[in-house]
Amino acid sequence: MATTGVKRKEAPPSNALVVTKKAKTGDSVTAGAIIAVDERTSSLQAPIMLLEGHQAEVNVVKFSSDGQSIATAGADKQILLWDVYGDCTNYAVLKGHKNAVLELHWSNDNEFLFTASADKTAAIWDIERGKITKRMQEHTSYVSSICPAKDGNSCVTCSDDGTALVWDVRVKASTLTLAHQYPLTAVCFDEKAEQVFAGGTDNLIHTWDIRKPDAESFRMLGHTDTITCIRLDPFGSYILTNSMDKDLRVWDVRPFAPLQRCVKIFQGAQHNFEQNLLKCNWSSNGLLVGAGSSDRMCYIWDTTSRQVKYKLPGHNGTVNELAFHPREAIIASCGSDGKIFLGEIEKSIL
Repeated sequence: MATTGVKRKEAPPSNALVVTKKAKTGDSVTAGAIIAVDERTSSLQAPIMLLEGHQAEVNVVKFSSDGQSIATAGADKQILLWDVYGDCTNYAVLKGHKNAVLELHWSNDNEFLFTASADKTAAIWDIERGKITKRMQEHTSYVSSICPAKDGNSCVTCSDDGTALVWDVRVKASTLTLAHQYPLTAVCFDEKAEQVFAGGTDNLIHTWDIRKPDAESFRMLGHTDTITCIRLDPFGSYILTNSMDKDLRVWDVRPFAPLQRCVKIFQGAQHNFEQNLLKCNWSSNGLLVGAGSSDRMCYIWDTTSRQVKYKLPGHNGTVNELAFHPREAIIASCGSDGKIFLGEIEKSIL
């Protein structure tokens, strides 16, 4: 695989900049905390690790399912792979897209990456070889989002051209087109890859059953601005959505859920004139949700209380994504400042 001479820096000492603060009695928010951490909660080399190497804003960051690596990508068209532990070495650079990478996911076996790009294509990458094994080229505008099925045999993409396309990774052409009259900016499969959830500039979440694709199964109304991200919860019962209306919402997508499917709303994170497609994510146990924000902060909410548990500084630009480590009390964030942070949070909540 290709390697790079990208520079990796350790963060300042923990008494200069830290990720966590223990809440005072009756205080559930660690907003803007800058204090020393007395007890380490992860296997990171330092409480905060700063990774630098991208030449432009970083749009996405994702942990591999084993927690050993992260993948990052952004406006410089490159995908960088990093070790999570030790010196956080950048061990590979994948090149092949001709415009910004807007979304990225690992396969469950960590052998492939799925990417969506503003070059109007999506791609599947063989990580071992560092090469694209399948390029999906049917969209006629930006491919804003991609989501692989859990079994890795299919994926779904969506685009500003108003379509969501379902792909079998073993077949050259798409297998299903789900047409919509407005640009689509976020897409997600359900647990069995039988339903597709997509959102866009009409502020609605649209649901199709791909076994009966002639009409939408249902729509979910609640957001009042463009949907920027959709994520399925770890147990397959709910989706989390982010929107330019500054709300994150949780929706019950079980078959016999009540007509009013929105069950929770999280507030605090900001969107601004940049109109970046800010991402959101669940922790591996579903007890936390997190999102980036245009106010340069990382926001993490307790899903039970719906209160902001952390509001974390560090970036010098919009935070485009915040991701949770699958096994440890570690978060990753990336931003328009071109930086990636790995940092510890409290172990007791994961």
